[in-house]
Amino acid sequence: MKILLADDEVTIRVTLEDALAEAGHEVFAAADTQAALAVLEAETPDAVLTDVRMPGEGGMAVLERSMALDPSRPVIIMTGFASLEQADAAVRSGARVTVQKPFRNESMVSLVETFVRLRDLERENDSLRQRLGEEGGFEGIIGTSEAMQAVFARVRTVAPTEATVLIEGESGTGKERVALALHHSSLRAEGPFVAISCAALPESLLEAELFGYEKGAFTDAHKERRGRFELADGGTIFLDDIDDMPLAVQVKLLRVLQERALERLGSERTRSIDIRVLAATKAPLRDLVGEGRFREDLFYRINVVPVRLPPLRERAGDVPLLVQCMIERHGGGRDYSLASSTMSGLERYPWPGNVRELENAVQRAIALAGGGSELAAGDLLARDERWRGATEVPERVEPLREFLREREIEHLRRALVLTGGHRTQTAEVLRISRKVLWEKMRDYGLEGPGG
Repeated sequence: MKILLADDEVTIRVTLEDALAEAGHEVFAAADTQAALAVLEAETPDAVLTDVRMPGEGGMAVLERSMALDPSRPVIIMTGFASLEQADAAVRSGARVTVQKPFRNESMVSLVETFVRLRDLERENDSLRQRLGEEGGFEGIIGTSEAMQAVFARVRTVAPTEATVLIEGESGTGKERVALALHHSSLRAEGPFVAISCAALPESLLEAELFGYEKGAFTDAHKERRGRFELADGGTIFLDDIDDMPLAVQVKLLRVLQERALERLGSERTRSIDIRVLAATKAPLRDLVGEGRFREDLFYRINVVPVRLPPLRERAGDVPLLVQCMIERHGGGRDYSLASSTMSGLERYPWPGNVRELENAVQRAIALAGGGSELAAGDLLARDERWRGATEVPERVEPLREFLREREIEHLRRALVLTGGHRTQTAEVLRISRKVLWEKMRDYGLEGPGG
């Protein structure tokens, strides 16, 4: 493939050019903005690697011109002055990722190849994306709502960093899918992704699974075994349901996160590990800290970048897209339809089990459809009180004032998610003063993500 490499730092440009060439790629190297723009006009590179600060207008100008010529071409921004704000600006302008210097040339080569393959796959599946919505998904996560687009933006921003991410959301919202998206979009994508549920094992077994053990460490330890942290070396470990982790294990986890080293059970040898840590919680960890059920120092260690997944009831507009995707996935190539009233009922239903419950409902309806082509409302969900409330015409309409109040609360929540809880930015987005925003948040009992 053809790659444009633009960087005014000779060492980085030459060594990365050599690594790309050794991998079999044709490289067009540029030492400044004008030279990079000239390559874009004369050639058709498959990918662009550009430093953000170069003589001339800089990497943002290269990004903008590349997007104008070919919006599907992956652009990777390299910077020695990385920040979340700068990364957000580049991603909003169309960059796939921003990567902070220094980096391993081998990892950068792998990242470029991955994004070009993804671009090619996107082109091959264009017809399917048109049916599901051009921006309806990211790494297998479906959603066009503002809340989900904010999640996608945050994932794209933090994925190429080494930051620890805490994924917050109710059961069934897709926290592991977000963790996989973070891993697959990172420089560790070629490394292992190891997941473990902290709720699935008792304390003694969880400790052994996480940290491993030596032969004879306990009664049934007949041979040594590597733990999940060692298995994730060079890649990513995902600690699901970390809110259920016993306090005694939290102490040992804190040391591992601080020192990036561990000792197996029954061993005095310290082993270094190279990992990125992702965690997920279904309960607010800040509340658990106040209750004495979660260590405060561990909370601050893992809550570096929070990502909140909204429950399905907060993004009901995504339900039709999700249903269509699930029919594509489980329908065996057959086309199924739903009556408009049934779809409206699905959008009004609160879905306490979130996306997982919706997918189970669609699978059940397909299994019970027989030879029919329409999925019946009765097969999609058991007719409990909530379902009847979703499918029947309400006898009472709530007062307009209450309706508008709920809409304003939801709009405030979306704005806070979009800005990552930054209140000054939220006030600017909403075009109100910070004082008015503070008063509304106080009156509605709202707290932005991250406080």
